[in-house]
Amino acid sequence: MKDREKIAVFIDADNAPAKKIAKVLSELARYGVVNIRKAYGNWKNQNLQSWEDVLHEYAIQPIQQFDLTKGKNATDMALVIDVMDVLYTKDIDVICLVSSDCDFTPLVTRTLADGKFVIGFGERKTPLPFVNSCSRFLYLDEECEDNSAEVEILEQPSQNLSHSIKSDSKLINLLRQAIEAVEEDDGWAQLGPIGTHISNHASFDQRNYGFKKLSDLFMAIDLFEMKKTNGSVLWVRDKRKAKQHKAKDAA
Repeated sequence: MKDREKIAVFIDADNAPAKKIAKVLSELARYGVVNIRKAYGNWKNQNLQSWEDVLHEYAIQPIQQFDLTKGKNATDMALVIDVMDVLYTKDIDVICLVSSDCDFTPLVTRTLADGKFVIGFGERKTPLPFVNSCSRFLYLDEECEDNSAEVEILEQPSQNLSHSIKSDSKLINLLRQAIEAVEEDDGWAQLGPIGTHISNHASFDQRNYGFKKLSDLFMAIDLFEMKKTNGSVLWVRDKRKAKQHKAKDAA
């Protein structure tokens, strides 16, 4: 992505934790500049007091939306309308949605169809259709534990940690497919292209699994092997492929 992407942030204040807004904006700073910052809700509701306390600090524009019917609110509709207005009238590269509400899934798919990069933020309770539809999604209710701090590159991780992660079949299949897509004849694949391939077709982020870097995640799974070349280039290979190549060499 370009260094100065233009970003628009839309916050569903009813379904997002205000105390995590600094984390959201810090993450977005990696992509570019946040030109539009809007938060939606009925600001007469005392439940949004925590958001009111940070609006001015982070230059977020509050959008008032009254509850038109008891037990219902029109916040979602107002947010969707504004996102569509931005798509048609503003020069924006990235749309960010801060919410744990699955109702925004159609909005994400429509925004992707318009060629935008969509970043989602929400709590662990966020339904998977919304999570998976985003170009990238990060959870807000659990701080990512930096498991990389005590791990040296190419050092073996603990067996308990490896077993816990490799039991996630969806994750393992995603990693294996990415390796296979960019691997060389001997089964080895450079880490950079692996990460790019994953980002191109999944809302994956290793920090949701508690790892700062993709290399640390691979190191925590004993289904893969890693090596370095030229002092800094990291390579990954599925251990199943390693066995296949060893068998061919023996034959």
